Amino acid sequence: QVQLVESGGGLVQPGGSLRLSCATSGIIFSAYTMAWYRQAPGKQRALVARIGSGGSEMYSDSVKGRFTISRDNAKNTMYLQMNSLKPEDTAVYYCNGYGMAWPWGQGTQVTVSS
Repeated sequence: QVQLVESGGGLVQPGGSLRLSCATSGIIFSAYTMAWYRQAPGKQRALVARIGSGGSEMYSDSVKGRFTISRDNAKNTMYLQMNSLKPEDTAVYYCNGYGMAWPWGQGTQVTVSS
């Protein structure tokens, strides 16, 4: 059974940084392209970044140059380093397999506010 557990969110001032983690179980983590998504209040869930099984990275235009996605296959864990945070980054952040229909985790709330 696939389990995805996001952590690392919190309240941060504009310009600050956070590092999110996504711990996985029930999958052969190294075989999958993994992704971070976010859902802001009143908006649909949107792709933020993805990382291939070989480490190739892709970012949405809104976070390019500020966020860095990474993975540790030995720990079955994916990360999202978020720098230069803006109020518009406020959302619940989720991880999942890219293009997969795995059950969503609870997400982790990121709030950027002064």
